[in-house]
Amino acid sequence: MRKILIVDDDQKTRMLLKTYLEKNQYEVRLAHDGEAFLAEFNRCADDLSLVILDVMLPDTDGFALCKIVRRRSNVPIIMLTASSDETDRVVGLELGADDYIAKPYSPRELLARIKAIHRRAGIENISASRYYRFVGFTLDTVARTVVDASGQVVPLTGLDFQLLRYFIEHPGVILDRNVLCEETRGRDAGPLDRSLDVQISRLRLRLNDGGKQPLLIKTVRGAGYVFSADVSVSNA
Repeated sequence: MRKILIVDDDQKTRMLLKTYLEKNQYEVRLAHDGEAFLAEFNRCADDLSLVILDVMLPDTDGFALCKIVRRRSNVPIIMLTASSDETDRVVGLELGADDYIAKPYSPRELLARIKAIHRRAGIENISASRYYRFVGFTLDTVARTVVDASGQVVPLTGLDFQLLRYFIEHPGVILDRNVLCEETRGRDAGPLDRSLDVQISRLRLRLNDGGKQPLLIKTVRGAGYVFSADVSVSNA
């Protein structure tokens, strides 16, 4: 469950965050003011993994919403504040917020805060299984190995394993280069950075998926890559 509810009165900011977080496989709900936020919160409170509250809103403020949310739920809260005043940050934390971030901020910084909170709450890996099986291969997330149909271990580097695991955890989803670089290297892909493409070519060869028309990891021109094989998961 990775569903986030965001309230911010700036439409451009809302849509930017929605687009960025959805690219990172989060489900995002939006509200433009306190009334809309509370209506949405009442509808889906039990399904939320995180709430992001802008402090300055046209009909109320994030502090008031934080108090209401905390009375009803233990869902993690991040406060967005345009003020450099430490008082705002302290007030938010005392009201039950889990973190705050000052404007202006980058979506990458916010994503890092979200991931940190989700890891502490055990949400990022809540649905993780040990074994992922696809076209004769078995990936073991505990042993961090990949075995082929004959039982032979596929030689992969740590980055190769991390990249393959991310692919098979998101089968059928088009993943852009920045998302893949963020997950494996902790940074966006620069316009001239070809290291990801080299890594994917190497991974294809390790999985006998080379050639002009790969069947497992396909290139989607202008969009990124997609893992096209069927994947089954289990703990045994």
